[in-house]
Formats: sequence, structure tokens, C-alpha cells
Amino acid sequence: MPETAGEVSRTIDRRMALAREWDELVEEVRKLDDFKDFLKPPRLEMLLPAAADGPVVIVNVSRWRCDALVVRTSGVEVVNLPSLTLRAVVGQTNEYLRVLQEVDQATYILHQARRRYDDGDRSLDSIRRYTAAKQSWQRAAGERDRTLTTTLRWLWDQIAEPVLACLGFVATPADGAWPRMWWCPTGPLTLMPLHAAGYHDPTDTPAGRTVLDRVVSSYTPTLRALLEARRPLGSPPAEARMLVVALADTPDEVPLAAVERERDVLVSHFSPRTTLLEGAMATAAVRDELARHRWAHFSCHGSQNMADPSQGGLRLHDGSTLSIAEISARQHDGEFAFLSACMTAVGGVDLPDEVITLTAALHYTGYRQVIGTLWSVYDDTAADVAELVYDDLMSDGTFAPARSAHALHGAIRHLRDVRGLPASAWSPFTHTGP
Repeated sequence: MPETAGEVSRTIDRRMALAREWDELVEEVRKLDDFKDFLKPPRLEMLLPAAADGPVVIVNVSRWRCDALVVRTSGVEVVNLPSLTLRAVVGQTNEYLRVLQEVDQATYILHQARRRYDDGDRSLDSIRRYTAAKQSWQRAAGERDRTLTTTLRWLWDQIAEPVLACLGFVATPADGAWPRMWWCPTGPLTLMPLHAAGYHDPTDTPAGRTVLDRVVSSYTPTLRALLEARRPLGSPPAEARMLVVALADTPDEVPLAAVERERDVLVSHFSPRTTLLEGAMATAAVRDELARHRWAHFSCHGSQNMADPSQGGLRLHDGSTLSIAEISARQHDGEFAFLSACMTAVGGVDLPDEVITLTAALHYTGYRQVIGTLWSVYDDTAADVAELVYDDLMSDGTFAPARSAHALHGAIRHLRDVRGLPASAWSPFTHTGP
């Protein structure tokens, strides 16, 4: 039944009174100690300390203009990116995601064909399917590598090189004292590997035109998150333990042969301070154990629903997913987490600025240092990265997670320069934290 004119008038008066009451209550709260900025945007001087150990670069992408905001403790400097447009970023991101998805699909089809063949089906039809699947995967992988090369060069020309020039990072450090910086991308750039931007082909001249050759990169979801992560952390308790979740063979998933090697690396470094959950033990117990451990390492399958990213997460043995939503609902007293799984640092396509990723969820809820992955990774490469990182962090006999950004940087440079692996193998690995 429609409201009368009098009822409408009374409703308006009531709403106006409630609005005045709200304003008065907010003003009362702001008079309290430590609440003067209640519900206000943070003041710039409160955020600048986030750059205490190196600059934070916020790459702003919009339909009006694109800039990089270089945040230092002394203030903010704008680096104009005149040739960068939102349309170009969307186009590059879509092409990048397309080829990655095609490789994932081809990998799954190849696994299915290979499994039938290995199970004893040696019929002519089975052999043809396996051969066709292998050729399809090779074509998809070749296109992925070509597209990734183009993408990394584009990121360098459009964003990374102007930013590094502003920062004075124009050459590889000669004395081994690597500078640090933090990327805080926005929009579609949250899905892109800014830390890997550059010309990585050994034949490219001049050499050294890569982010990887000039600076140690980390990511942060926001300045506030980085500022919070810089708060002093107490010494690890004597009983601090490493939670290791190792799933080499998850039902209905592609087997991960290198997980056992990864598990052995962790056990060798942390035994007897290791809580190992593998195989059928890695189910609901993982959720409870994560809250009780200061350090955690996951070696398993990861997934992301790019339309509903809060449902992405880590696959457990019982078929359930340790989701981003579950992680975000709890607080953790953590210091270090290594997510050796696919797609743990990639969010959704509809609200990319929200940074709804497993890496960000762990970071927001208490884990200070988090290593994750932007897309799918090879399990043997993940094991190589884990071995190199932990060997570095345990080099003096004690675990030093504060060095995790440097350790990851050294590991991926080793894979590129010593092992000669393509960017598709090492570029997905990222570090989030101080």
C-alpha cells in the first residue's frame, strides 16, 4: 500500500535525524585517544613509513590516464606513463591469460591421453590420441612462450623502465647489495608479472634491461598492508614448527611427481620441527594445523575461480578446497608461508583491485612473508625453487624468513641464467611482504 504524504514526510525527517545522530557519534569517537582519524582516509604521513626499506610503486591504470606513484618516506613522486592506456593493458592481459589457459587445457588433455596409454591401452586409437594431445600441447606451449616474451618486453617498455629510471636503478648492482622495491599494481595489472618485465633473451642488447637484473621485487596489496607487516614481530618460540602439506597424488588430479623431493627438502631442513601432512592425512586437519604453525609450506594443486576468486584455494586429499574465504575468516600468528601450487597469487577478473588471492589472504590474516605463484607452474620447477630458497634461508643453520624476497630473487635468476629455463618456468613465482 503506497505511503501517504504525511508518512513520507515523517520517514524523511527520521532519516535526517538518524544522519545527524550518526555524525554526532562519529565526532564523539574522534575525540577519543587514538581515534582522531576514525572513518577518515589515512593521512599521507601515516602511510609513508611503508617505504622504509625501499620505494613502493603504485601503478595506477584508468581510462583517463596512467601513472606510477613512487612512494618514498620523503613523499610521493608521479611518473607519467603517457603511452600506457587502459585499453592496451586490457588487451595485453587478455592475450596473456588466453594462452595460459590454453596451455592448462592442453596439459589436462595430454595427461588424460597419457594415463590411458600408461594403463595399458595401446590401441591405434589410443596412440593417435596421445600423439595428437602431445602435439597440441607443444603448439600451445610454444605460443605461450612467444606471447610471454612479448608481454614481458611490453611491460618493460611501458612501465618498468620509466619507473626504474626514476628510482635510479639503471644497472645491475656491482657490489651484490641489491636494492628492494615493492609493486602495488591496480586493475588488470594485478594479473601481470611486473617483477619479470624485461628483455630476457641472451641475444638482446644491451643486456640487463630487466627488472630481475636491477632490483629485488616484492608485491604488496596496499600500503597499509605493508605498513602492518613491518610491525615488530616477536622472536619465534622455541617450539616453532614448519607445517608441510605434501600431496603428490590427489584424487582426480594430475600426479605431482616432484612433491616427494620437495617434501624431503623440507624435512631435511626442519626435522624434528616438522608437522608433515601428506596423502590421506592432508584433509580437514590442514585447516586446524595452519592456525597453530608459525611457518607453512604447501606442495599440492592450487586453483582459482577467476569469476568468483574467493572460492579459489588449495586442493586437499578428500576433494575439498582450503579456500581463500576460509583463510580470510581466521587470524594467524604466522611469519612465513610458501605456496608451491598453481595460481596462488592470481585474483579475479571482475574486481582485480580487491586482490582476492590466497597469497593476499594469508598475508592479510597474519603471515608476514608469502611466496606464491601467478599462474600454473611445473612441479619439478617448483621443487627446484623450493630447494634453492630453503638452502638460502637455512644457510647459517637457522631459519631466516626475513630474507625470503632475496632468496626467491636468487632462485629465479639461477633458473634463468644457470639452468637456462624460459620465463614461463620461473616468472610465476612472487613474493609478498616486507
